Amino acid sequence: MPFIAIPTALSDVLILEPTIWTDERGFFFESYNERDFFSATGLNVHFVQDNHSRSKTGALRGLHYQILHPQGKLIRAVQGEVFDVCVNLKKGHPQFGMWTGVFLSAENKRQLWVPPGFAHGFLALSNETEVLYKTTDYYSPANERCLLWNDPLIGVDWPLSRLNGSNPILTNKDLNGSLLSQAEVFD
Repeated sequence: MPFIAIPTALSDVLILEPTIWTDERGFFFESYNERDFFSATGLNVHFVQDNHSRSKTGALRGLHYQILHPQGKLIRAVQGEVFDVCVNLKKGHPQFGMWTGVFLSAENKRQLWVPPGFAHGFLALSNETEVLYKTTDYYSPANERCLLWNDPLIGVDWPLSRLNGSNPILTNKDLNGSLLSQAEVFD
């Protein structure tokens, strides 16, 4: 099996751990294979867009989601390390408002499956961190929403101690995200 699916604290959110072949030349692994993704997860998803971001140490991106065109995301770090977070925004779900976080790095080669209906964000823990992710729907600026990264009701335990006393680097959009109690969520 090219990779295995590992459950997280949130149902439907999965860590995908690849099988890595190494030799004296380096390594090789399949980062995505539709047939094997289905076999490992039972999910029949279709990806329509690939995104690539580069961030400085301490850059915090998120917590983002799209309300009318929700995106499932398959995320991996190809350079450096991130603490990747998702929050369940499915109203009426027993885990509504709960979060999980996973360290993704170029070294561990893990990926995170974030289903539609979840907010997503990450904190870059290395300089020049690069993250690649596939999405199941196209970017829709009119439907993009932002949940406040440090909403005390959610209580994400960001590893800010790794920033050596610095505050995270945030955009105005992320600084002014909505509190969960006031956010548009999924029915």
